[in-house]
Amino acid sequence: MKELKKRLLFILESPLGTFEDKLKKICQLLDQELEHFNWTGFYFRNGTKEELVIGPYVGAKTDHTVIPFGKGICGQVAVSNQTFVVADVHEQDNYLSCSIDTKAEIVVPIIKDGVNIGQIDIDSHTPNAFTPEDQQLLEWLCAEIAKIIE
Repeated sequence: MKELKKRLLFILESPLGTFEDKLKKICQLLDQELEHFNWTGFYFRNGTKEELVIGPYVGAKTDHTVIPFGKGICGQVAVSNQTFVVADVHEQDNYLSCSIDTKAEIVVPIIKDGVNIGQIDIDSHTPNAFTPEDQQLLEWLCAEIAKIIE
């Protein structure tokens, strides 16, 4: 994970590319390096509205381009401001299915100045896929993203 963190920081600290470009590259890198990451993407708060809009992502096309706060795992994280790890999505009453192949999900908030401005969302086709190391990496990444977002 140490090498992966270096590569992620390189992307974030690069003077080249827009913020969106950097997020897309992050999605691509995570998707390539972590076999159990099968859909990797970002959602961000839509201004002052209590909804999330999709940002850069890698994986199958999704119909969930706008998610109301409280709806699905992403919407719950928008309210709780806490990482949510789901070992089996079929055991969640408030789950929004993006793919029949998805078995597990992790969503980590991006907090800037005490405000949840977005999140990274990862789906896996493997049940109980996400480790404490995955969670630590993603929480670190979201903290780093919060430092550079305007």
